[in-house]
Amino acid sequence: MKQIAVDIRDIRKSYTGIKALQGINIQINSGELFGFIGPDGAGKTSLFHILTSLVIPDSGSATVAGYDTIHDYREIRKIVGYMPGKFSLYQDLTVDENLKFFAGIFRTTIHEHFELYKDIFAQLEPFRKRKAGQLSGGMKQKLALSCALVHKPQLLFLDEPTTGVDAVSRTEFWEILQRIKYMGITVIVSTPYMDEAALCDRVALMNKGSIMAVNSPENIVRSFGKNLYAVKSEQMFPLPGLLATIEHTKAVYRSGEYIHYLNEKDDFDPVLIEIYLRACGHGMIQVHQIAPSIEDCFMVLMQQSKAQKAA
Repeated sequence: MKQIAVDIRDIRKSYTGIKALQGINIQINSGELFGFIGPDGAGKTSLFHILTSLVIPDSGSATVAGYDTIHDYREIRKIVGYMPGKFSLYQDLTVDENLKFFAGIFRTTIHEHFELYKDIFAQLEPFRKRKAGQLSGGMKQKLALSCALVHKPQLLFLDEPTTGVDAVSRTEFWEILQRIKYMGITVIVSTPYMDEAALCDRVALMNKGSIMAVNSPENIVRSFGKNLYAVKSEQMFPLPGLLATIEHTKAVYRSGEYIHYLNEKDDFDPVLIEIYLRACGHGMIQVHQIAPSIEDCFMVLMQQSKAQKAA
């Protein structure tokens, strides 16, 4: 039986009338690399603040490694590492000084658990005497991660750790997270990047304070259940509105240079799309079936959620 690292039960939180979290229920297993995936305003940071004992929920409860986030906050702060979305280390201290400072807070040294972050520190080695504020975005993230790991936490919370860094640094960072996971640390990460969902063991798709789906990325895509079509024409601006008027339309949304279209009918014939668009005066029409991605799953779930709330 898998051990539960995080247990969230009906967590709710509002700020001046805005519902940041609306009844969150989820369990995260020990040793997982778990991702909360969603856009800005989804509630990811609010949830992380509650789980790391920085904020008290309006209602509901949560435990981290068996400790209650309200009553046992001192114990939680000893066993978690937290890397906030905004770089929050001391920018006028050097790389070495920041590491020594955070090691001192947890009554350890930078050498005691050095095995845990030595691969990360190897990349920081040339900049040890450089002030944190003068580091590149990617190096700032690596320093912040090293400081979060310096006391060998049981759980590591990373709030949008790759936002604002280049593609190479993003790839390197996720490779580091995989290694940390295999060292026995539960890694919980939030991100707005849908492509990063595939790098997690399981994900929760979040939007406007609610969880829309929880599963492995593969199972979420597998549950899509309908044929998805990419549509293009010479008149792209009015295209979504036209497609939405087709009978039994389930979802229509822009995705790159195409409009993605989903119909409720299992026997829907995509030829009808081309016929309809030609009748509406469109030319250079392209319609082809595509495999859904995690982003498609998110978009369809989001539109379903909007429709349910409007009903």
